[in-house]
Amino acid sequence: MKNILLPTDFSENSWNAIVYALQYFEKSNCSFYLLHVNRLSNFVTGDTPYIPTEETIENLYTIPAKKELRHLLKRIAKQFPKHKNHKFYSLTDYNFFIESIRKHVIEKNIDMIVMGTKGASGLKKIVVGSNTGDVITKVQCTTLVIPENAKFTKINEVAFPTDFALSYDLRTLQPISEILETYNSSLRILHISKKGEKLNLDQQKNKELLEDYFNDDDYTFHFLTNKKIEAAVQCFVESRDTDIIVMVAKNLNYFQRILFLPTVEEISYHTDVPFLVLHE
Repeated sequence: MKNILLPTDFSENSWNAIVYALQYFEKSNCSFYLLHVNRLSNFVTGDTPYIPTEETIENLYTIPAKKELRHLLKRIAKQFPKHKNHKFYSLTDYNFFIESIRKHVIEKNIDMIVMGTKGASGLKKIVVGSNTGDVITKVQCTTLVIPENAKFTKINEVAFPTDFALSYDLRTLQPISEILETYNSSLRILHISKKGEKLNLDQQKNKELLEDYFNDDDYTFHFLTNKKIEAAVQCFVESRDTDIIVMVAKNLNYFQRILFLPTVEEISYHTDVPFLVLHE
């Protein structure tokens, strides 16, 4: 039984992520936790924090949030009546968003967080919602990020950009193996380098480790030369109809150049392909 956390702000963007998650895990036994967090900052007026009473929180926040979550559960039941292997639980919280996510990840033994975000096609760049950016950089939990225009299709091809600097346990890659097995997918391991740059001894050794790890899978290596890593990945993904991009969180500095702007504060995503961030 997998435990999946679905943070929601009741927007169509977060609904799209929920739909994707239910289709992604259609054949798996799952417990889905729908979480709505009201930020503590909403209780700050001017320079003076307003400390509401429990009764005020209940009337102004908890009751309306629970009502919205009930509507959401009804919408899910109506659209996915045949998903008998899925159980749903609703959670409301008032806290700092990341603290709430961390708490529920531990308490509910969460295997994956699935969140929506504002995406854009082509090289247009739209800043990812700060919540999503914070989760993938600050929460130690595998996170699947769904751009607002992404629709679930069978995952035929997985792109895995890497710099061959494996500073993590190979077991971190287990979610990739699960995708390949579940969907009978092909794996495309992608390395982008500057012109004339060759793999050093450590990188060559790590490449061989990946070969051993994915030995039983359909995988290929792809080496591209481009000064701009993000442009190379964008071109690769779009030319091959890649269905999902996977990255390891420890390599985030490398991936920021691929999918994001250089600074964590301005995380930007510029494709409609979902991406999965793996944590140890």
